[in-house]
Amino acid sequence: MSDHTSANEPCPVAAQVKDSVKGIQPYQPGKPIDELQREHHLTRISKLASNENPLGSSHKATQAIQNALKDLGRYPDGHGFYLKQALSDHLNQPEEGIAIGNGSNELLELVARLFAGPGDDVVYSEHAFAVYAISTQAVGANAVVVPARNWGHDLSAMANAITEQTRLVYLANPNNPTGTRFGKREWESFIAKVPSDVVVVLDEAYFEYAQSRDDAFNGLHYLNRYPNLIVTRTFSKAYGLAALRVGYAVAHPDIVHYINRLREPFNVNHLAQVSATAALKDPVFVQKSIETNHQGMQQLESFLKENQLSFIPSSANFVCVDFGDQAQAMNEALLKEGVIVRPLAADGPLSPFLRVSIGTFSENRHFMQALTKILRTHKS
Repeated sequence: MSDHTSANEPCPVAAQVKDSVKGIQPYQPGKPIDELQREHHLTRISKLASNENPLGSSHKATQAIQNALKDLGRYPDGHGFYLKQALSDHLNQPEEGIAIGNGSNELLELVARLFAGPGDDVVYSEHAFAVYAISTQAVGANAVVVPARNWGHDLSAMANAITEQTRLVYLANPNNPTGTRFGKREWESFIAKVPSDVVVVLDEAYFEYAQSRDDAFNGLHYLNRYPNLIVTRTFSKAYGLAALRVGYAVAHPDIVHYINRLREPFNVNHLAQVSATAALKDPVFVQKSIETNHQGMQQLESFLKENQLSFIPSSANFVCVDFGDQAQAMNEALLKEGVIVRPLAADGPLSPFLRVSIGTFSENRHFMQALTKILRTHKS
């Protein structure tokens, strides 16, 4: 007989996992293209589920990867020297105030580990990015979830939710998964009310898409005035490097110093570093990505209005469409037509919504044609 425990038997040490971790609901990624092709024997797939850049990535970024393949046997630069130097020039921020991460996701988690623990409060909005809740629960802190206003952040209520136990506040602008945005006036009113010993993380993953909006602002412009502020961004969206997982945080050098103590030594791989560095040198690609998104958003919004479908106005690269109690059925029907979108929740206030990423003109048209066909079938 084998001394090994069968995979079907309970693991004897699993009961010792911390209670704060046991209750975490894992992040659910979108359905992969290959999986959908196998399931339904489809040849045409439009993946509009994960807020990816439909244009792919800059030629300069991919060429940098080709040039770096010869170095795969070497560890990456643990300090990210060239990437941080490029970011410093691009952002007009000191290198010592920049931390790089395995996506901005890793940095959001590291901040929770730095500042919060059992007995501490972490404030974030209802309908906010799932990682805020996961990070809070993982460190054993108390989640203070402030009710949303019009599907977005109620900054006044969030300021009022801060107490002596509050150590950290997460904000996303624009917000994922709803696409809502708060403006400069609301932001300045909020940040002025936050005590100086409470850390505010301003998650600007979708920053590039919102800058043409009225009352838009740049979180980096407030760092000198508020040393308790951390701004996080990513190369996964407008820069089109989602597969490489590279993001960054900009903050007071003292905060970055402690982030660097906690992060893993080689957390951003070599190909990600060289590709992101090259991507910063191709503003034409980023501008084209922003314009493609703007045109695609207009394309989808016009279609949704024509078909009397409600949606949440978005400042990001996706739009949430309200299908009521038919959301799950609509999602399944779209999958059979080769269109992958993202259900937001199985139950609760967001359960009627499907999140649709903005694709190319052709991908958007595929979604619209598929949905038109499905709606006709439902009406007949």
